[in-house]
Amino acid sequence: MKILISDSAFNDLKAIKKYYADEGVPKIGDEFIIHIIAHIETLIDNPEIGRMVPEFNEKNIRELIHSPFRIVYLKEEKIIHVIRVWRSERLLNLEDTPAKI
Repeated sequence: MKILISDSAFNDLKAIKKYYADEGVPKIGDEFIIHIIAHIETLIDNPEIGRMVPEFNEKNIRELIHSPFRIVYLKEEKIIHVIRVWRSERLLNLEDTPAKI
């Protein structure tokens, strides 16, 4: 499996890093990013590991929970597209909107 990170997911990761830096704990943001990316990399060998996203109930739109974040991805035959990395309490909206924590 190949993993691609969408612009919106990349912006989400940047926003996570910025949020924790602005809160005065940049190390926490860096650690979250490292662990989120490691979690995403598990999809290479285990693309079915995530659950279906409840808002869509489509078998190819899945998510990993990396508390307090949701890593939302689209699973295709040979490619995984990471779509968003959002706070878990937020409702999912796949429109390409500016990333916020």
